[in-house]
Amino acid sequence: MSALIIEEKCREMIVFGYQAIKQFPKHEKHVLGAEIRRSMLNMQRMIITAMKRYHKKTTLTDLDVELAVLKRMIRLAKDLRYIDISRYQRWIVQIVEIGKMTGGWIKSINNKQANAL
Repeated sequence: MSALIIEEKCREMIVFGYQAIKQFPKHEKHVLGAEIRRSMLNMQRMIITAMKRYHKKTTLTDLDVELAVLKRMIRLAKDLRYIDISRYQRWIVQIVEIGKMTGGWIKSINNKQANAL
């Protein structure tokens, strides 16, 4: 898996997320919307950090946790009807794709460590 692909998928998800957050009620753009933006940007930061580090496992595990948190916040936004179901589904598909790539990246690191022993 190329790290550049996951970085590009994350960027696309962030662009979509920012557009979706524009639809939030004004009072939530600066509360839940800000938390979602922060989470997405943290994910991007973790991907870049993992690409640059020799020991990637901890950063990738943190990325996996951040993905789970982001999913819950987006589900909350849907449940509160800040975004419609189609926008929610499209956003979640992007997050799941990034999650699968992250899982594959973690597996490849685990395999490399197992082979090194």
